[in-house]
Amino acid sequence: MSETDNLPGSDDGQIGPPPEPAPQPAIEVAVDDPFPEVALLSAERLPPNFRKHVDPKSPVPLRGMAAKGLVPLSPSDMAHCLAMLALDADQGIVASAKKTAAGLPDKILSVALRDEGQSPRVLHFFAEMLAGKDAPLEYLALNNTAADKTVALIAEGTTSPKLLEIISNNQLRILREERVLRAVINNPNNSKAIVDLTCDFAIRSGLVLADLPAMIEAHVRIHGAPPAAPESQEAQVAAENSAEALIQEFGEALTDQAAPPMEDGKRLTLTQRVSKMTISEKIKLATLGNREARGILSRDSNKLVALAVINSPRITDGEVFAYAHSRTCPEDVLRVIMNKREWTRQYRIRHALVQNPKVPLAIALRFLITMRQSEIRDFAGDKNVPSVIRVQAKKMLEKKQ
Repeated sequence: MSETDNLPGSDDGQIGPPPEPAPQPAIEVAVDDPFPEVALLSAERLPPNFRKHVDPKSPVPLRGMAAKGLVPLSPSDMAHCLAMLALDADQGIVASAKKTAAGLPDKILSVALRDEGQSPRVLHFFAEMLAGKDAPLEYLALNNTAADKTVALIAEGTTSPKLLEIISNNQLRILREERVLRAVINNPNNSKAIVDLTCDFAIRSGLVLADLPAMIEAHVRIHGAPPAAPESQEAQVAAENSAEALIQEFGEALTDQAAPPMEDGKRLTLTQRVSKMTISEKIKLATLGNREARGILSRDSNKLVALAVINSPRITDGEVFAYAHSRTCPEDVLRVIMNKREWTRQYRIRHALVQNPKVPLAIALRFLITMRQSEIRDFAGDKNVPSVIRVQAKKMLEKKQ
């Protein structure tokens, strides 16, 4: 897939560059930040007239109101606000914010924790505050924006078989993060049936944790024998085609976002090596690798690999646009793009989604009304877009006349 960056206009639908936003206070985090790849929490996420409630320079009573949940914010904004105030310099504010977060009613949590536009930092904060409360933790476990380490934390601490089953059913997380798989297998509250199904899936996908008895049993069930010893030829071949081995061999060409494009011969070698990898190793490479790696993996026939690419924390807006524009893009990948506010705020991505026949009509029509008049006119006469989009574009033009 090639990137196309030349649609007219800016991302907010206006001509020319958008004005520089005023700097907003961001929360500082500790040196051992668990989410170095995730943007810091910022007041810019909140409506302008409420940002004063998280500004460290604001009076303590003003911040204290928000920490107690007394400010009329939407559920998602309230969650963001409380997570910011939980890192406040005033310990009284911190204590209030944490107490409020732990006691929020379900009608707020059900909206705030399902929001896939929420920051992973906010979701992790609530996973810690809601420990032992299985109902709201289910919202977190089902939210694709939640970090794998957040879901692992939930899986390690829950006593709910239902919650463990929900986590086990997310195949991408199981293959992408070993800690999640270990938590699902080792939690004594999980049913043996779910543990066996999870282990069988992992083994079939090429992921083996040979130190876990349940995984060894699954390997015997699937392959008729225990996993190969580390010194065996089979194990060595698997190690040579792991994500770690390829990253070590190709170095910056696979990890550096600014690395120049590979030479054709080297890319062919890499493509051949990637084709020999197991599904679990491809998912790891999609998560850790750069644009070069993702470009090769984006053509993989396995749905989970494609989902790992679009969910990579290092994916660029240009790559997302290329996916949104591609008519061969898997529907599951398009669904991820459509549900992520960070991407659908961009004009060119919405434009591409309107044109893509794989996008559900209800979504395409919703984005169509945000298009500029010139683009609506183009859609009205474009036989390559779905007929319903064409008809609706014509109706919109008629109303303008």
